Amino acid sequence: MGFSLLMYVLLAVTGGSLFWHRQAQQPRPRWWRSLHIAFGSILVGLVLLLLAVGIIGTLGHFGSLGHSPHLFAGLTVVALVLISAASATQIHPRHPWVRHLHIGTNIALLGALAWVLLTGWVVVQKYLP
Repeated sequence: MGFSLLMYVLLAVTGGSLFWHRQAQQPRPRWWRSLHIAFGSILVGLVLLLLAVGIIGTLGHFGSLGHSPHLFAGLTVVALVLISAASATQIHPRHPWVRHLHIGTNIALLGALAWVLLTGWVVVQKYLP
């Protein structure tokens, strides 16, 4: 989870820089967008990996899902990450609303990550003796 949070922060920094350069009409390094996309791809992979580990671990330990709000929080994070990634592939000057969707989704993702961290802490306490 910590690596996912690091990717989120790096995405916020690189995305914020892309936004600033676009608003100020300043040139940016050509590789900066590629770096942002790479960080986003890593985050998608990490979130899907965490989903798989969480489902397998929960089923193995408890035998069922849905006994904790952490499941809903995690699924919310997964959905927001996938919406963000999908919208990122559709950003185009002819469709400025897609960029707003991408940014808004990422702002909502911050809250969802906080929620999944809080509910995850409760789940971790169940595993500890």
